[in-house]
Amino acid sequence: MTVSLRPSTPEDIEWLVELRAVALRADLERLGRYDAVRVRERMRTSFVPAWSRIVVVDGIDVGSITARPDGAERWIEHFYLSPNVQGQGIGSRVLRKVLDESHDGDTRLNVLQGSAARRLYERFGFIVDDEDNVDVFMTLRAG
Repeated sequence: MTVSLRPSTPEDIEWLVELRAVALRADLERLGRYDAVRVRERMRTSFVPAWSRIVVVDGIDVGSITARPDGAERWIEHFYLSPNVQGQGIGSRVLRKVLDESHDGDTRLNVLQGSAARRLYERFGFIVDDEDNVDVFMTLRAG
């Protein structure tokens, strides 16, 4: 299986909106927070192609990841994989590629409470900074 990242383009937005809705639905429903319009609109309003890449597996677009700069920190956002490719180690490979890219500051992210993705981030050394009933905020310290 070949896993690569390609630059995103503005034309990617519509399928990414749907990918986000599918990828987050179960966790958001479990938390009582799923709103079919809001889950899509949030992607539309925060998508910046220059910071985002598309996950490609064997030539097929299957996901996305964003590394958004914020001063000395970077935020991992919009890290979604199609359900049919989850659980195959793709997320680990993608996260490793992004974390291996040159960056001097901390890397931050948030994950939904109860999401299986939290275990992935903990395996990579992210620690919990704060949490509420919906989100868990995590940081990977630089150096």
